[in-house]
Amino acid sequence: MNTIKGPGIFLAQFMSDSAPFNTLESICKWAAGLGFKGVQIPTWDSRCIDLEKAATSQTYADEIKGIVNACGMEITELSTHLQGQLIAVNPAYDSLFDSFAPASVHGNSKARQEWAVQQLKFAAKASKNLGLNAHATFSGALLWPMVYPWPQRPAGLVETGFKELGSRWLPILNYFDEQGVDVCYEIHPGEDLHDGISYELFLKEVNNHSRACLLYDPSHFVLQCMDYLAYIDHYHERIKMFHVKDAEFNPTGKQGVYGGYQNWVDRAGRFRSLGDGQIDFQAIFSKLTAYDFKGWAVMEWECCLKHPEDGAAEGAIFIKDNIIRVTEKAFDDFAGGGSDEGYNRKLLGI
Repeated sequence: MNTIKGPGIFLAQFMSDSAPFNTLESICKWAAGLGFKGVQIPTWDSRCIDLEKAATSQTYADEIKGIVNACGMEITELSTHLQGQLIAVNPAYDSLFDSFAPASVHGNSKARQEWAVQQLKFAAKASKNLGLNAHATFSGALLWPMVYPWPQRPAGLVETGFKELGSRWLPILNYFDEQGVDVCYEIHPGEDLHDGISYELFLKEVNNHSRACLLYDPSHFVLQCMDYLAYIDHYHERIKMFHVKDAEFNPTGKQGVYGGYQNWVDRAGRFRSLGDGQIDFQAIFSKLTAYDFKGWAVMEWECCLKHPEDGAAEGAIFIKDNIIRVTEKAFDDFAGGGSDEGYNRKLLGI
């Protein structure tokens, strides 16, 4: 077994134009002061990293790594959640997702997709240059408007959608494979890969590609009323990344999973700071440890109530307290009497 690494922190929700959250060095010093050991870097935020430069210049990649290491931290992974979303966009959301890309490709879905593909390739090469073996992203979504359709979906629509999604991702997965990096899809409502079944439909279309892996975030399963512990049993061999994020689901006589178009505070399903929600993280850490998960436990803060700085301070302690330092011996070793093959055969009467 392996001791899970951590605590780590995803920087996306903390970056701002105010110190200490406005540069990679200053935010790493802040995070280290709270007890975090690793940072997951959002590649769309130029205050953290120049993704293209990290992909094309080993010297620059070494500089970025040096900044983080000098703060007593490690880079856990890079993230292209926003760029990955743009690999596949249903026309219903076309203009809404323009904000995820530069102005030069706004209003041009084909150019925007090409830009996103190049971003993913930069991320693969940058990950390699930084010595990383896993990368976080979204799958994008062609089918999401049809997830609970009325009128009913036309026959063959789902198959066509996943075939297209697979064809768009397969060359990207192959490129990541050349760099020795896993693509870890965050399974998330709003994405075509939003649960186990949809992930399996995708795997079929990419020929069970070895690099098509998973970012496990139990909060999204709580909001879908899924068994987030059984999910680990099903997919532990593909889980290469772990977002530690809490959530709660409190349905009423007036609303449930879909939330009645309410804001986050008033929804039945809400993300919460670590320890404030309903997720059994002790069981999750135990199960991942038993399955020999070798990655980082990375806090993602998305609480609708608590201040992010308080959530971060509490989150570092929460993760540290849940990480299990694995044992190097069996508890009953003291009672062992030694053995050999001859003795074992004698005991069995053979």
